[in-house]
Order: sequence, then structure tokens, then C-alpha cells
Amino acid sequence: MTHINEITVRQVQDRIRALYGSKDEARGVNGTFMWFMEEVGELATALRGGESPEAVAAEFADVQAWLATLANIAGVDLGKAVTEKYGLVCPGCRTEPCTCPPHEKP
Repeated sequence: MTHINEITVRQVQDRIRALYGSKDEARGVNGTFMWFMEEVGELATALRGGESPEAVAAEFADVQAWLATLANIAGVDLGKAVTEKYGLVCPGCRTEPCTCPPHEKP
């Protein structure tokens, strides 16, 4: 098996666009969102079902790929969006590490 270097969020988005861009555009946001949710469900099943670490990792990869697809269709640079929201401090309490109460979503 050939080893591939880890890639950045932007590279994931670019790779998914190169592989599937025209199909994704034709499917649109609504159809793509349904596929994304199906993959999230498969990830949940893998996490709860005692799947092998490799199977769980593959489901995480699928979820990230479909998220990148949605971002591509919506014209969002995921790397930039994550950096702007989470790059410096918690967006909720504005500290690092997060000091938000456990019951709050930052």
C-alpha cells in the first residue's frame, strides 16, 4: 500500500472537487446534504457498533469528504471558516482552553 502524506483541509476540499465536482454540482445542496447525513449515520453506527479502528476511520473520512462537498457547492472555504471561528480561542467563552460550562455548546 502506498503511503500518502496527510493533507490539509483545503487540500481535502480541492481533492474532492477534482474527483467529484461536476457530479456534486449537478446533485446540488439538497441531494448532497442527504448523502452527508447518511454518512453521519454510518459513522454513528460504526462508533456504537464496535467496528474496527480502520472501519471507524473510513467513516470519518467519508463524513469529511461529504462535508467538503457541501462546502464546495456552497462556496465556503472550510479551512478559512474553521480558522476564523476556532483558530484563536473558544468562540463561546473566548479563552484557551475552553472554560464554557459542560452543558453549553461553545
